[in-house]
Amino acid sequence: MAAFEYRQAEEIRDAFARHGVRYLFIGKSGAILLGFPDTTQDADLFVEKTAANCTALVAALLELGFALNDAQAAEVRRGKDFIQLKNGPFDLDLVFAPDGIERFADAWERRVEVEGFPVCHLDDSIASKAATNRQKDRESLPRLRSFREYWLRHQAK
Repeated sequence: MAAFEYRQAEEIRDAFARHGVRYLFIGKSGAILLGFPDTTQDADLFVEKTAANCTALVAALLELGFALNDAQAAEVRRGKDFIQLKNGPFDLDLVFAPDGIERFADAWERRVEVEGFPVCHLDDSIASKAATNRQKDRESLPRLRSFREYWLRHQAK
């Protein structure tokens, strides 16, 4: 299984910008863009669930090389809560309703911009991982919380 790479984040950022997609990197891929020293197999994106945004998202995914079938494209257009895509140049998880985060607009207000990447604030990524309560998330939470303390100290400088 290939690891998520910075180049993939750049491809997402650039294609989504061309199509005007509003989204945030969330979870470990978002934390990695903030400097978290870990790896992940896929990019996790929190996407704004509006009709126009979801339509733009389908076009951006096709441009990136995802082979969306009609059912997948329909799921993206309607903003199904969680969609895993493994039929493209890299694995991608689309999350329209992450656990632990009430509204996209709130997460958007708290976002952190890193080299043009819109990233969920670490507090939102941590809240979401804690709310899912999956074993793998429970295992990564102590490291994420520790990184959060380091990151916050260095943000102030």
